Amino acid sequence: MNADPVGTAVVVAESGTPRTRRSSAVRRAPWLLLAPFLLLFILTFILPILVAVGSSFTKVTREGLFGEKGVTSQFAWFDNYVQAIGDGNFIASIGRVLLFGIVQVPVMIVAATVLALLLESASAKWPALFRAAYFMPYGVPGVIATILWSFLYVPGLSPIVDVASVVGIKADFLGPGTVLWSIANIVTWTYVGYNMLIIIAQLKAIPGELYEAAKVDGAGPFRIARSIQLPLIAPALVLTTVFSIIGTLQLFAEPQVLSRFSPSIDSQFTPNLSAYTTAFAYNEYNVAAAQAVLIAVVAFALSFAFLRLTNRKSS
Repeated sequence: MNADPVGTAVVVAESGTPRTRRSSAVRRAPWLLLAPFLLLFILTFILPILVAVGSSFTKVTREGLFGEKGVTSQFAWFDNYVQAIGDGNFIASIGRVLLFGIVQVPVMIVAATVLALLLESASAKWPALFRAAYFMPYGVPGVIATILWSFLYVPGLSPIVDVASVVGIKADFLGPGTVLWSIANIVTWTYVGYNMLIIIAQLKAIPGELYEAAKVDGAGPFRIARSIQLPLIAPALVLTTVFSIIGTLQLFAEPQVLSRFSPSIDSQFTPNLSAYTTAFAYNEYNVAAAQAVLIAVVAFALSFAFLRLTNRKSS
């Protein structure tokens, strides 16, 4: 009996069409699921960056007191960047936060590492309770945290200042030489628990067989921490350090709130405060955009240099 080629082709076509549709639907499904996130990511992250970069290369000229006679925009090349770099207060603010980061970041990472190792040790009691307690300050907004700490910094309100004066010690937490480290204390209190949780997550990924083998060899807690835990949590330490470097250049809420109590904090105390003041106090939005781009470049350069340094040491 001869086979019908036409009928066979129809069957193949009919059986192949659903598969083709199904495969194309499978290919489109991830993009459909990612579409809401990608749209929000582009609108709230990528687009503002592009607008800021474009604004940093634009010069806006207003005719009249409030621009009532007309506003003109023109391409300014690097004029805004030259003006930003020529601002001595802005450059000084970058140097100030670099000093801040050199001291505060290592202290915070060491404290977070010690807490993580203690809470993940076999002898730790109620580790879940203490993890929640140490992480709780991260849930307090920066403005509220600074207001709370100001009650311990401001003379007349601070019991620490009162007790120190009784014993003959003059404690000035908001003076020119100490206010930067008072801010460092607030930042450390806020973010130690956050970094601790990242390190704990890396510690929990260490196989239990390594601990058992170390105990069989007679290794104690300090030897285990030095020879097993610290080398294996190096990626988490690098990650938290990079986050801290970036966060250092983003200091804003803490100095802005404390500036109401301390005359040592001016309107350009940190780079972000300087950009904010340039934009909203002096109406130099294009120069402020250039300052924001420079802050991002410095953060990227420092993070990249740190990653290169750690990769070179590990290799």
